[in-house]
Amino acid sequence: MNDFWETITSTLSYETFTLFEHTFTVGELLAVPLAAVVGSWLIDKFAHIATYRLRKTGASADTVHLFKRIFYVTAFAILIVTLLELLSVPLTAFAFLSGAIAIGVGFGAQNIINNFISGWILMWERPIRIGDFLEVDDARGSVESINTRYTRIRRVDGVHMLIPNSKLLENTVINWTLIDTLTRTSVKVGVAYGSPCRKVAELIEAAVTRQEDILTEPKPVVIFDDFGDNALAFEVYFWVNATVERNLRVIRSQVRYAIDELFNEAGVVIAFPQRDVHIDGAIKLLNEKENLPNA
Repeated sequence: MNDFWETITSTLSYETFTLFEHTFTVGELLAVPLAAVVGSWLIDKFAHIATYRLRKTGASADTVHLFKRIFYVTAFAILIVTLLELLSVPLTAFAFLSGAIAIGVGFGAQNIINNFISGWILMWERPIRIGDFLEVDDARGSVESINTRYTRIRRVDGVHMLIPNSKLLENTVINWTLIDTLTRTSVKVGVAYGSPCRKVAELIEAAVTRQEDILTEPKPVVIFDDFGDNALAFEVYFWVNATVERNLRVIRSQVRYAIDELFNEAGVVIAFPQRDVHIDGAIKLLNEKENLPNA
């Protein structure tokens, strides 16, 4: 038994190579990967437990995401330093190497660094949060995750977009839900000339107020917008709590259904394009003989 332990001890103490004036043994080379695997496993477990408890306190998704990111960076930095200490490698040995890498990265990966820093700014200042509904250029969608280099957005048509973080900071972004979900929208309708305008306005307001999703404060407003070419134009403005564009489209559709029903009951005609043709002068009707060519 003693011979067995002596064999293991001598094997683990066997010197392999020398680097940075330090001789590495088999035991050290085996201990470092083992410590790395165990350390990574412990970091994942602690991160899962910490984020679970943080969610139980009612913290928002972006706060949990930021905490998890900071926890991982800090924990893995400590793990790397610990592994170097196990190998007895001084950190000063990497000073020259890290400086050269920094110079190379600075020239060759400016966009990556820009997006990396922008990602941390987005998570820290929180102008954009997970779950927000954004309008970027011609695209609209909800934020699903804010990563180190890009932000993932799910568009209203279900397609995922990966937007560089720097673009969200350097360009104009419309955040529909930054402060609250209060949104104003409107529905337009045109009625035929001769319709009772006051009655039409009352019917439109009734169609809006019967919708449960429309807020009573601020109060809906019906506007007699214009004397159009073919119709008397009306527009009603109202406020809703909507987190995505689809909600607005559904609510506007419900208002149009209600307007159509009330107009039919009251005999109000929804206008359609019409043209009146006025003919000046006499019209001469030609018979078949007059249309025949001369022989």
